[in-house]
Amino acid sequence: MKRGRTAGGDLQQPISAGVVAVLVGYTSSFAVVLTGLHAVGATPSQAASGLLALCLTQAAAMCWLSTRYRMPLILAWSTPGAALLAGTEALDGGWPVAIGAFLVAGAAYVLTGLWPALGRLISRIPAPIAQAMLAGVVLELCLQPVTAVKQNPGAILPIALVWLLGVRFAPRWAVPAAFACAGLVIGVDMVRHGTSIAGSSLLPELSLTTPAWSWAAMIGIALPLYVVTMASQNVPGVAIMKSLGYDVPWRGAIVATGVATVAGAPAGGHSVNLAAISAALAAGPPAGPDPRRRWIAAQSAAGTYVVLGVASAALAALVAVAPAGVIATVAGLALLGTLADALAGAVSHRTGREAAVITFLVAASGVSALGIGSAFWALVAGLVVHLVLHRRPL
Repeated sequence: MKRGRTAGGDLQQPISAGVVAVLVGYTSSFAVVLTGLHAVGATPSQAASGLLALCLTQAAAMCWLSTRYRMPLILAWSTPGAALLAGTEALDGGWPVAIGAFLVAGAAYVLTGLWPALGRLISRIPAPIAQAMLAGVVLELCLQPVTAVKQNPGAILPIALVWLLGVRFAPRWAVPAAFACAGLVIGVDMVRHGTSIAGSSLLPELSLTTPAWSWAAMIGIALPLYVVTMASQNVPGVAIMKSLGYDVPWRGAIVATGVATVAGAPAGGHSVNLAAISAALAAGPPAGPDPRRRWIAAQSAAGTYVVLGVASAALAALVAVAPAGVIATVAGLALLGTLADALAGAVSHRTGREAAVITFLVAASGVSALGIGSAFWALVAGLVVHLVLHRRPL
């Protein structure tokens, strides 16, 4: 009997750690994902399909990786990548060319896993420039809570207050609490205006789109999405796992994220990658004292993603009827930590600060040229300034 209780206790910790890791990651950033998909042309149903596709492909890849390597390899969608999409102007060709860009990004992940030289090439992009590009991309979304207060203070201030209290007393749950408050705000608004949600829109459904291709989407979406995901998700994810005592199998893990991205792209999934913060929750001490059994956390995380995927359509339908500024506020609050970390990484070292600042300014400007968004031009500007000032190849 004692042995049975011990075995049950051994399972309870990794299982609960996996569930918590996914709940925190999902509720903290799904609004960013929906905002990004809408920005590049998705309809509400297509955005809901993208959210569902991400959940299912992440779950499948995590099951395979954790079983194959007996490690708590947690996957997530690219929140910085979704923020990048949110700051991208709609391209000629609309949603189909965005789908094509997602497919190319996924293929690039697969190639990076199979061809280490490509990974080394990406790693030679100065980290401050990559971080500055990310900071510039997310800045506009982070400003949304500020501008939304002026437009709709009655709806926005309660959300901001709940978030602030959450940061003070339970930082991990601050953004989920803000979303819960946003849900109440949306519910009150629906009652006031007699708004209703059709029952058919609450059912999860994968909506497949035939991809289209354009150079503007390849350069303006696929390339920045690839760079920002590798620099701010996959590389830190590997580092965090190493700090917890796990040597991530680079080839297997990155190829798996690429295959998952390619599989989910036609249904709207923009990018699957190694988790960073969520990895610490599921691979650290909260997942149990025995590191050899923490891989179970990845299995429970996969199951949790499937359950949450079922709710994707309902969440997208709720977002569609939200008052102006509510969802943008939640997304902006969710990205404040990302913005702070990116800014710190961009200017923490005196060397290369000028290139980082230029990168940040170009990305934040939202300027586009030749149909290509600011993220790409920010990367180009930062690299040019870096080369001129340091006079040596990357």
